[in-house]
Amino acid sequence: MDAVKEKQAVDQVIERLAGRFPEFGRIEVESVVRDAVANFEGAPVRDFVPVLVERSAKDRIRQHLLGNPAA
Repeated sequence: MDAVKEKQAVDQVIERLAGRFPEFGRIEVESVVRDAVANFEGAPVRDFVPVLVERSAKDRIRQHLLGNPAA
């Protein structure tokens, strides 16, 4: 996946999660997603990064909403 397509896919992740978790706030969703993207910095295979980022960010948002923000 090239950098432009990856950015577009990550932007779509932000949109989906912001819509799914409106009580969390868009700015917070963006921050969690950007942190998740940073975890994959330097990964040689980029094809699955957006999927892995979405899964990671969704888990972190759910944990925060459940009252466990350290997760």
